[in-house]
Amino acid sequence: MRSQSDSLLVLPLLPIFLIGVPPILLFTLLGFAGFVILGVLLICVGLTERLEANSDFNQQIIVHGYARRSERMIQASNLHSAIRFATIVDLAGAGLIIVGLVGFFYLG
Repeated sequence: MRSQSDSLLVLPLLPIFLIGVPPILLFTLLGFAGFVILGVLLICVGLTERLEANSDFNQQIIVHGYARRSERMIQASNLHSAIRFATIVDLAGAGLIIVGLVGFFYLG
């Protein structure tokens, strides 16, 4: 017999389960090709993040014009941190593509 506290946990955890099931099913159905698809999507996310960061930096320079040195340093720091994040996401995507291709050709 279940206790009352276990039954109350089902409702809050249901959205997490519903969000997590489709990717698992996607990997089950596609196999290693799913890793390649996910890697391509991650690379697209990284490129989008990099383009948005450059766009925001250029917009700040064009709209606000000449800024104080401290403001320019903050803008440059934000640009560099966004580019670092995009590079990490691109590398993760490339890693997933490599894992998918190795699994597809050597294990499949």
